[in-house]
Amino acid sequence: MSQRSGQEDPERYLFVDRAVVYNPAAQADWTAKRLVWIPSERHGFEAAGVREERGDEVVVELAENGKKAVVNKDDIQKMNPPKFSKVEDMAELTCLNEASVLHNLKDRYYSGLIYTYSGLFCVVINPYKNLPIYSENIIEMYRGKKRHEMPPHIYAISESAYRCMLQDREDQSILCTGESGAGKTENTKKVIQYLAHVASSHKGRKDHNIPPESPKPVKLQASLHAFLYTMTAVMSLFFQGELERQLLQANPILESFGNAKTVKNDNSSRFGKFIRINFDVTGYIVGANIETYLLEKSRAIRQAKDERTFHVFYQLLAGAGEHLKSDLLLEGFNNYRFLSNGNIPIPGQQDKDNFQETMDAMHIMSFSHEEILAMLKVVSSVLQFGNIIFKKERNSDQASMPDNTAAQKLCHLLGMNVMEFTRAILSPRIKVGRDYVQKAQTKEQTDFAVEALAKATYERLFRWLVHRINRALDRTKRQGASFIGILDIAGFEIFQLNSFEQMCINYTNEKLQQLFNHTMFILEQEEYQREGIEWSFIDFGLDLQPCIDLIERPANPPGVLALLDEECWFPKATDKTFVDKLIQEQGTHSKFQKPRQLKDKADFCIIHYAGRVDYKADEWLMKNMDPLNDNVATLLHQSTDKFVGELWKDVDRIVGLDQVAGMNETAFGATYKTKKGMFRTVGQLYKESLTKLMATLRNTNPNFVRCIIPNHEKRAGKLEPHLVLDQLRCNGVLEGIRICRQGFPNRIVFQEFRQRYEILTPNAIPKGFMDGKQACERMIRALELDPNLFRIGQSKIFFRTGVLAHLEEERDLKITDIIIYFQSVCRGYLARKAFAKKQQQLSALKVLQRNCAAYLKLRHWQWWRLFTKVKPLLQVTRQEEEMQAKDEELIKVKERQLKVENELVDMERKHQQLVEEKNILAEQLQAETELFAEAEEMRARLASRKQELEEILHDLESRVEEEEERNQSLQNEKKKMQSHIQDLEEQLDEEEAARQKLQLDKVTAEAKIKKLEEDIVLLEDQNSKFLKEKKLLEDRISEATSQLTEEEEKAKNLGKVKNKQEMMMVDLEERLKKEEKTRQELEKAKRKLDAETTDLQDQIVELQAQIEELKIQLAKKEEELQAALARSDEEAVQKNNALKQVRELQAQLAELQEDLESERMCRSKAEKLKRDLSEELEALKTELEDTLDTTAAQQELRTKREQEVAELKKAIDEETKNHEAQIQDMRQRHATALEEVSEQLDQAKRFKANLEKNKQTLESDNKELGSEVKSLQQAKTESEHKRKKLEAQLQEFMARATEVERAKGELAERSHKLQTELDNVSAMLEEAEKKGIKLAKDADSLGSQLQDTHELLQEETRQKLNLGSRVRQLEEEKNTLLEQQEEDEEARRNLEKQLQTVQAQLFETKKKLEEDVGALESLEEVKRKLQKDVELTSQRLEEKAMAMDKMEKTKNRLQQELDDLTVDLDHQRQIVSSLEKKQKKFDQMLAEEKTISARYAEERDRAEAEAREKDTKALSMARALEEALEAKEELERFNKQLRAEMEDLMSSKDDVGKNVHELEKSKRTLEQQVEEMRTQLEELEDELQATEDAKLRLEVNMQAMKAQFDRDLQARDEQGDEKKRALVKQVREMEAELEDERKQRTLAVATKKKLEMDLSELEGQIEAANKGRDEAIKQLRKLQAQMKDYQRELEEARASRDEIFTQSKENEKKLKSLEAEILQLQEDHAASERARRHAEQERDELADEISNSASGKSSLLEEKRRLEARIAQLEEELEEEQGNMELLNDRFRKTSLQVENLNTELAGERSAAQKSENARQQMERQNKELKAKLAELEGAVKSKFKASISAQEAKILQLEDQLEQEAKERAAANKIVRRTEKKLKEVMMQVEDERRHADQYKEQMEKANSRMKQLKRQLEEAEEEATRANASRRKLQRELDDATEASEGLTREVNSLKNRLRRGGPVSSFSSSRSGRRNLNLDGASVDLSDDDADSRASDFNETQTSNVE
Repeated sequence: MSQRSGQEDPERYLFVDRAVVYNPAAQADWTAKRLVWIPSERHGFEAAGVREERGDEVVVELAENGKKAVVNKDDIQKMNPPKFSKVEDMAELTCLNEASVLHNLKDRYYSGLIYTYSGLFCVVINPYKNLPIYSENIIEMYRGKKRHEMPPHIYAISESAYRCMLQDREDQSILCTGESGAGKTENTKKVIQYLAHVASSHKGRKDHNIPPESPKPVKLQASLHAFLYTMTAVMSLFFQGELERQLLQANPILESFGNAKTVKNDNSSRFGKFIRINFDVTGYIVGANIETYLLEKSRAIRQAKDERTFHVFYQLLAGAGEHLKSDLLLEGFNNYRFLSNGNIPIPGQQDKDNFQETMDAMHIMSFSHEEILAMLKVVSSVLQFGNIIFKKERNSDQASMPDNTAAQKLCHLLGMNVMEFTRAILSPRIKVGRDYVQKAQTKEQTDFAVEALAKATYERLFRWLVHRINRALDRTKRQGASFIGILDIAGFEIFQLNSFEQMCINYTNEKLQQLFNHTMFILEQEEYQREGIEWSFIDFGLDLQPCIDLIERPANPPGVLALLDEECWFPKATDKTFVDKLIQEQGTHSKFQKPRQLKDKADFCIIHYAGRVDYKADEWLMKNMDPLNDNVATLLHQSTDKFVGELWKDVDRIVGLDQVAGMNETAFGATYKTKKGMFRTVGQLYKESLTKLMATLRNTNPNFVRCIIPNHEKRAGKLEPHLVLDQLRCNGVLEGIRICRQGFPNRIVFQEFRQRYEILTPNAIPKGFMDGKQACERMIRALELDPNLFRIGQSKIFFRTGVLAHLEEERDLKITDIIIYFQSVCRGYLARKAFAKKQQQLSALKVLQRNCAAYLKLRHWQWWRLFTKVKPLLQVTRQEEEMQAKDEELIKVKERQLKVENELVDMERKHQQLVEEKNILAEQLQAETELFAEAEEMRARLASRKQELEEILHDLESRVEEEEERNQSLQNEKKKMQSHIQDLEEQLDEEEAARQKLQLDKVTAEAKIKKLEEDIVLLEDQNSKFLKEKKLLEDRISEATSQLTEEEEKAKNLGKVKNKQEMMMVDLEERLKKEEKTRQELEKAKRKLDAETTDLQDQIVELQAQIEELKIQLAKKEEELQAALARSDEEAVQKNNALKQVRELQAQLAELQEDLESERMCRSKAEKLKRDLSEELEALKTELEDTLDTTAAQQELRTKREQEVAELKKAIDEETKNHEAQIQDMRQRHATALEEVSEQLDQAKRFKANLEKNKQTLESDNKELGSEVKSLQQAKTESEHKRKKLEAQLQEFMARATEVERAKGELAERSHKLQTELDNVSAMLEEAEKKGIKLAKDADSLGSQLQDTHELLQEETRQKLNLGSRVRQLEEEKNTLLEQQEEDEEARRNLEKQLQTVQAQLFETKKKLEEDVGALESLEEVKRKLQKDVELTSQRLEEKAMAMDKMEKTKNRLQQELDDLTVDLDHQRQIVSSLEKKQKKFDQMLAEEKTISARYAEERDRAEAEAREKDTKALSMARALEEALEAKEELERFNKQLRAEMEDLMSSKDDVGKNVHELEKSKRTLEQQVEEMRTQLEELEDELQATEDAKLRLEVNMQAMKAQFDRDLQARDEQGDEKKRALVKQVREMEAELEDERKQRTLAVATKKKLEMDLSELEGQIEAANKGRDEAIKQLRKLQAQMKDYQRELEEARASRDEIFTQSKENEKKLKSLEAEILQLQEDHAASERARRHAEQERDELADEISNSASGKSSLLEEKRRLEARIAQLEEELEEEQGNMELLNDRFRKTSLQVENLNTELAGERSAAQKSENARQQMERQNKELKAKLAELEGAVKSKFKASISAQEAKILQLEDQLEQEAKERAAANKIVRRTEKKLKEVMMQVEDERRHADQYKEQMEKANSRMKQLKRQLEEAEEEATRANASRRKLQRELDDATEASEGLTREVNSLKNRLRRGGPVSSFSSSRSGRRNLNLDGASVDLSDDDADSRASDFNETQTSNVE
């Protein structure tokens, strides 16, 4: 890399700097901060650290700026460890989510790495600058390397495809998709560049040292050697890079004609292409082929702002010379109307230079000068089309051409006559009936025609160009052994409004995504099978099938393209009718949506895999038909320019503009007629080409390249996150990741796993050798991973997402611990070493000191001096002996050295000789093998070529014979058909008359239906008016009755009032009894009706369930699988909505509680007011007693006070009304809450029904989850407890609902009176509804008749269309075949006889048809009735299916969430298992605290029970008080009345002197009564005072109890808080790890509980669903029996009908078969002529090649002579065969008679053949798959066996030595295993103990929950008591009103008594009535205030009154 100087290092743009990736600081930062991804508007996603968790929300600190934010938990996405940053394959990411994928792509893009793998994908981001990674050095770097050995690159994809093709002999394909400007075209160029470099035929020879011109002699015959040598020379000259150059130069030509500048891209491909490069057996390129799709031809006539048309127009105008400009009549850029924006230059490019490059490319592609000039003429003519200007004439709409200079130029360029062209444009000839008429065109029509012609000419030119390039590239078509296809097509794009072209592109991408989903996971699952992993196969390709069916399905119901083609056949069809028909047919489809509002611009929406796409259907019919002016097209076909005529040779198959306009309604059957065969729409052609493309792609091994545009500004180094995310969704990258998550995306080789993670399990693997698989299994056992999280294969270990990240975290923690320990050991070692060094220094210093002291003592001693001088002289004598020994040794060593040197020289000489001989032999071998291989290749090629030529000759001979026979037979049959056509035209006229009659009948029927509908509307209006009048009358009646009673009381005397009142009392009693009886009857009727409604609702629910189950059984398993993933999304949405509703209900409950509290406050206030009023009343009473004897002035004061009392009463009434209004609001809220709960219940029921569908899938999942179910059974019991609690809550809700129903019952009593009148009105309504039903039935029958007539009309129109097309074909052929008519008259006569017989049979069948019409009509009526029932059931089924789809979507989304949660759960379980040991101590502390809290809770419960008892006593006392007060008030009223009577009597004393004695008696009696009343009053007052005192005492006691209870609670809470604080301090002193682990455990427990809840709910729902299913099956059988009966009747009707139609159909079949044979013969004839021309061309080319190579090539000359002789023989045989043609014609006439008999047999045989073909195809597919698997297995087995044999031979020796050691180790291992088993048992016992503890904790929690529920129930009981108190208060008020009325009656009686007294009447009634009333009041003092008692007391009161009166 450092050697490159002056250039940019290419490896910087390929390789990742691993030093930056494996940064330990980043790893530590990731683990410390708990980094995650949160959504961001600017960056897409931002990194942040988790700080705090608050329920569903999380507090997060942004990593960039440190700001804190609160984010919802659902919005957070996990971050991968830094180890995975800039990872080359995103499938290796342990956390697969949008944020991680975007972050990885962004990091790589900013580092200059534009290629990234994503599983099977290669994602490419456009760099918008040139990178040095496409040179030949880079190609050589990637050549021969595997994909995982090199970094991601388009060359790696190309290399893998090329190698797979050579090794597996399987065709390959590379699919490049993406938005415009993403780099698809550039990447396809790079693929072609790589393949041309690697697979070129001349490159291979450059690699060898020996040239092909000097071959070594080989043992072959001389002639064969010479022939092969000459052929190699010729072929090497022929293939010397010519084909590769042409392949590379085809791209500039296609770019100039098919590319243009857009806003997004300067070189945007405006068409899709599939480049097919063919290779031979050895891997050399032998040819190529290009197919194009959807050219944007509208760009040739108009362009958007800042965009250009195709490059070739600008290149021609800028680069053409003067001579060429004059030839092509070229002008300036601004002179052409079709160049909308003039000349817009492209930055960095020159159009002139590009024109020269395209011309050079055309020369390399061997385009002739005439062809190039003709093409440029057509290009210039397209521009000239736009310069033709039309104007509107003054007096008419007709168009005219004032200036025809542009037309003259156009006609000159295209070789047409100007006058004929202008006539064809302005007034074309149109066929009307059988005549041709000239029709004047308007200005708009002419402009449209010219633009259509310009587009068509350019499109035909482009098609011709592609065909010409293919002809140049595909020279050796049959030698290609395999191919690589490169698909460059527009990707999925979603605009605001999308048109027809965009739908075609999206349809293509939908199919490609389905292919990817299918192949991707098939490869993934094949790897699982290879590795021997347990896996159930999943087909993800079915997910997209509903959307594809919506677009392409031909029928039942038809798709978008089929409906579009169908609308193109109708004359008056418009885009609106097409949209209406589409909504009608596909409105209920799950992937189809109608516009949401009327104002929406979109006509309909389709839900693709990438999102929802809105489509606008403007001009779809025109775009699909692609109509042209057929007059001008014929002129172009007849052009003098041969090139133009060849372009327009298929003029017979175009659609005329006159046919689209639908100018004449009489030409009903002539619409869209074609001249030769049926016309093909754009949609049909595109669908066929796409099916061919998909078929080829399915037969290849696909490689996917997804191109992404980073920004729309074309700036390098800038990446917009939201834009990239949208493209990732559209390109299916995220879809692929979703699929990848289902499996095991992370995988590691055994060796790497052991090397990296062995540190986590240090003692798991014993010393010595061990297999990698066994080592990994032991490691995983030691890690205690959940078995669902991993799979162990043959060579790798597979993990689910997130497991490796967890292992990385644990590894990092382990490494940090080890490094800390290592550092501590190192520091200790260094410290000890330094200490030891210092100790040694100390000891050395001591030794030095001691030696120095000794030396100082000895240095002056004489003996020491003598010793020092003598000591060196002691060894002198030995030195001479030592020297001699060493000399002898030297001599010996020299002799040995000489010998060794001589031997070395000899060995080197021999070695050189051997090396030279070896090199010579190697060179000879290499030369011989190369020559042999070349000779073999040439021989095989020539032999195959010879065989192919012979086969072609034989095919041509047979075809010539067949075509001539067919030609003669066709001419004969053509004449026969003309007579038949005339008869058919007469029949057509008759059918048109019948159609007009039917249309008249239709109009009359529609008028009748409208009248009936208007009558129904009038009846409904009258009904509403009657109801309103009824209400008004009721109001008036009530008002009138009130007025009447008032007037009667005023008018009549007081004496009459009493008698009438007594009579009224009797009547009222009788009415009361009657009303009570009627009320009881009505209640019974209501109960019956309620029971009936509930039964009916149950029946409806059962029927709906039956219908749903029928739908489920009828639906295919494939559709269920397809809709499953889509439904998961909707289920998640519904889940969120349900959660929201729950939150809203909780909020409403809180509001209701607040309202309750406010009501209680209001109630207390009202009681206070009541007390105040009672005190005021007592004061008033005392004043009244004092002022009884006062004068009239005091009476006036009394009246004023009474008025004040009345005002106070009014105020109380208003307050009570307000209070009642508040209560009603509360009830309404409660009712809404209940309704919402009921809706949720209904949704749950629907969810149950949907779960039945998923039962089968869940059964398969249950088998896999069987191991987990055992561990989850305990959780199930908990969930059942919770379910019971929920049921208890439901029962509580139901109790509330019953209370509400009771309140409704009170209102229902009032409504019973009005019910009688309503019954009469309802009877009237029922009669009107019966009439409406009859009218609706009549309307339905008429509608069905109309539908039948419409179907008949459609069949007739289709037949007319077919016949009209055939008529035109035959008329045109008539002109050409008139000369041959005389020869074929004999055959025509025979056919005419046959036709006459057929016509006679037809007439007979018609008569039979007319006779059987009557029988058919009766059968059709039965059929219509059945159809109505079927339609109703189908509508219900569709509605249920929609609901089911939604629920299944939500279910699938929940399933995905469940998968994610299971992964998290498994991860958390591991943490929990490690935490549970540490948790035991803390659990003990908790248990102690719980026991204390339980004691407190028991004490609190006791206190609450005491409080409740006291509350109940207080309430009972309050009720008694209120009753006593009421009795007191009544007594006071009676007292007042008596005193008033006394005063009246005293006043009347003077007047009545006679009756003084009687008055005195009455006075005495009254005084006695008054005294008795006073005594009673005093007793009542004493009782009142006593009750009030008791109440006050109770209140005081209550307050004291509450205060004590609150103090006790506070004290206990404070004690608990103190203990909690102490515990918290102890917990805080624990390690930080415990806190993290606890949080993780809580999360795990929460997720576990949620999952367990979901599982238990699902199981319960499954059980309920099974029960419902069994019931539904029973009812289904009943319905099936009924359906069988109906089907029998239908089959009998159909059988009679079919017998009638079979004869006519057989005759029609015979006619059609004859016509089809004629058409087939014509087509075969044309094909044979083409094949003959092709064979002649090949023959000429071969002859030219042979003549050119004839010099010096004797073998080729001999073959040429043989071939010429063969050709001469073939020509002679051709002449003989032409003579034999006449004989064969006679045979054909005989066989034609036999064909009619065989046609009937053919129909049966075809069905059997189709079945056998289907079976054969299935068997072939299975065979292919088995063969492929066999080949793979054989290859794998061979390679494994070779490697294993070589390895095992080496291992056998080692293993024999190791056997003894292993035997010893096994014994030790068995001991260890036994120990571990014992430990395991102990651990299991501990786990069971812990589970028991957990169960105990759960039981305690349940007890606490039950206590909470009891408290809630008590609260509710208090609320109920409050409501009862309110009700009792209302009843008391009612009784008060009744008492006031009674007092008024008594006053009236008193007045009447006074009058009698004055008159002298009897007074006995007065006293009796008085005593009766007194008894009533005394009884009323102890009344229990219930409704029944009140009614009975009222009746007793009335009876006593009547008895006293008597």
